[in-house]
Amino acid sequence: MNAHDVVITGIGLVSSLGEGPDVHWQKLTDPGLRPVLDAERFAPYTVHPLPEIDWNQQIAKRGDQRQMETWQRLGTYAAGLALDDAGIKGNDALCSTMDLVVAAGGGERDIAVDTDILAASADRSDRDVLLNEKLTTELRPTLFLAQLSNLLAGNISIVHKVTGSSRTFMGEEGAGVSALETAAARIGAGQSTHMLVGGAFQTEHVDMLLGYELGGYLHRGPWQSVWNRQGGQGGGVVTGSGGAFLVLEQREHAEKRGGRIYATLDGVLSARARRTKGELEGSIAGLFDKADLPEGDLLAISGASGAHKATAAEQAALAAHPQIAARGFSTLTGHMKEAQFPFAVALAALAVHHKAGYPAFDPAERNFAGTPQKVLATAVGYHHFEGLALVRAAD
Repeated sequence: MNAHDVVITGIGLVSSLGEGPDVHWQKLTDPGLRPVLDAERFAPYTVHPLPEIDWNQQIAKRGDQRQMETWQRLGTYAAGLALDDAGIKGNDALCSTMDLVVAAGGGERDIAVDTDILAASADRSDRDVLLNEKLTTELRPTLFLAQLSNLLAGNISIVHKVTGSSRTFMGEEGAGVSALETAAARIGAGQSTHMLVGGAFQTEHVDMLLGYELGGYLHRGPWQSVWNRQGGQGGGVVTGSGGAFLVLEQREHAEKRGGRIYATLDGVLSARARRTKGELEGSIAGLFDKADLPEGDLLAISGASGAHKATAAEQAALAAHPQIAARGFSTLTGHMKEAQFPFAVALAALAVHHKAGYPAFDPAERNFAGTPQKVLATAVGYHHFEGLALVRAAD
């Protein structure tokens, strides 16, 4: 333990299970918990939908709410939960000097405009003219067919007055890994004292599902847990709407202001294997070796997506470490893309904070009965990128 440790002092979570760290801890430690599923709206695909959310609790101005699509509201809301949890929200001195790193996708497309353009193009040959007409008359100022990824960071800055430096990463799970890796490195190097980092994903939007399905990634047919989709219809991924933001601080900074510390973030590691050359399993194993895993039983919060090849490679790498008891939380929340890794790290922090593990989320997961001093968090991208972090007890 030293003054420059990177510590987690605030957690903001939203998923189909509810909102906030306490709700997620209570539900995920219930051995009888069943996932919240919607298999009707987007059949043959199943999703884990958002719960009812009172956006006013974290986004006070209706005007701010109206100019955001759901994924932005979700991210801004989860960021507010994290700031509240850390005791920083509303503190102008802390918020104005707080740095921000966001993991985001390309934003939601305006489906009504897309549909209108396609319908009109059936009867016109001057489609370049048609497209310019629609772009100049049908889209809101914040849209150009799809919302810009850095609008989420902008709205967090506007709504929560987080006005230090800002950086946005794009790229599925890799964006979440890079966001946390960058934030932790900056704090560890003394370049920042406190940072807000995380992401959000709204899957209940047909263009998001289309993106997955064009790559052949979505699971079809009856729902199955994340470890049991091999050989099933489709590609294995069941998505979920959600958001995860963390407040990271330099230990000295957190202790000086009297902040509650959940856990210490020992380090974030990342890699990008050449999967077409069969390197993924070796890449994951290499990350495990670099992480200097502790001896004895180890709880792991796995961000496994269910994608057949990626999840099989992670299972094989885990099997080489029989002391690891993995918990594939996507079974209960769905896969949350850019928010997946921050969510995994948050669940790991809650485990060491409460000095207890999670029950098995699936019969395939082995029992963990110890008191976790260190917890591993993983994210093996459904398409590319892999990362992990070790989270340890704060004291």
